[in-house]
Amino acid sequence: MTTFTDEGSAAQDRRDSLVRRAQLLLVVVGIMVAGYLSYLKIAEAPAVCVESGPFNCNVVLNSQYSELGGLPIAYLGFAVYVAMGAILLLEDRVEFLRAWARLIAFGIGLFAWLFSMWLVYVQFALLEALCPWCLTHETNFTILFALVCYRVYREVFNTA
Repeated sequence: MTTFTDEGSAAQDRRDSLVRRAQLLLVVVGIMVAGYLSYLKIAEAPAVCVESGPFNCNVVLNSQYSELGGLPIAYLGFAVYVAMGAILLLEDRVEFLRAWARLIAFGIGLFAWLFSMWLVYVQFALLEALCPWCLTHETNFTILFALVCYRVYREVFNTA
């Protein structure tokens, strides 16, 4: 006989699994976008980009804001997505991550999201040029961070 608690727990397990799979999908998309932007830096190649109106990828990707301490921020974005993916893949397999994965993901995610929002400001206000690739990354990461926040909230408040 199935009890009400068992049904609620099963539904929650399905919801958690769906959120985790969505996070993994967003990580894959992020790795592809950040990987492309990293490739552009390594190859010193121009971006495939819409070049009309406010869109000008090469202005954004080659501005003084495209590096942090001499390191292209595209590399940092790639590293953040790899780290988030590793946390998601290992959170059930490594004892330390069973306890801390969501909090670690939140810490990394908060810093990366705030930095991404600063980069949106840079594009709109300082450079007055937009990069669809960069905006795709920033949108993708915002959604990923929202799901990270949801999972942390669920863990902290243990809500159904």
